[in-house]
Amino acid sequence: MDRASIIGLILGFGAVMGGNFFEGGKIDSILQPTAALIVIGGTAGATLLSFPFSDIGKAFRSLRDIFYEQENDAEDLIQHILRLSGIVRRNGFIAVEAEFQRIENQFFKKTLKLAVDGMLPKMLVETMERENMTFEDENRRIAKVFDTAGGFSPTIGIIGAVLGLIHVMENLADPSKLGAGIAVAFVATIYGVGIANLMLLPIARKLINKMNRELSYREMIVEGIVGLQSGINPYYLERKLRTHVEGRQSKG
Repeated sequence: MDRASIIGLILGFGAVMGGNFFEGGKIDSILQPTAALIVIGGTAGATLLSFPFSDIGKAFRSLRDIFYEQENDAEDLIQHILRLSGIVRRNGFIAVEAEFQRIENQFFKKTLKLAVDGMLPKMLVETMERENMTFEDENRRIAKVFDTAGGFSPTIGIIGAVLGLIHVMENLADPSKLGAGIAVAFVATIYGVGIANLMLLPIARKLINKMNRELSYREMIVEGIVGLQSGINPYYLERKLRTHVEGRQSKG
């Protein structure tokens, strides 16, 4: 469970609702089904028009990763590779084949298997880099779905506001209908801007950050296994791998 995502979502919407409450507003004043229909429906329609259905489906499935993210442990990876290094130095590279069943990460397992099968280090790096490029391209398309929806949402909110004002202008002779029209006008704008900046755009950024961490983890895997192939001293191999961790911490 990713507590940061849950806390961020609750805090963002809670701050808006709390601010409305302390200003003397009521919840009913910002719960407008008409405005929600315009903004959510319009944003969904524009997004569906912009992307193939396969990307939309992947975007929805990726929402689980936002709230149930399983972070890869770089320290565990370093220790695992160093343990493999000890096996290689004692029994030869082919001996690590017995470790396949203990490796859960599929990228790690695939890279190690290619190395055991005799793929040269240069070709191994090129092969896994191409796989990483495919992984990055797919994940950027998924994040782009939310980023694009976040761009549409405020504009759809403005459309809702204009529709509300049109309704107000059509009913100037009937004061009883003016309040509802004005409410839809303003609330639609709040919905559009709020959904974009409290949900859609942060989700897109979260997916990109998650992808970058995964790519960094994969780079550690490739560098570690190539180090095993090359017979690098475990001490120097550990220092090389730790530069990835130190670089990530400095960026963070």
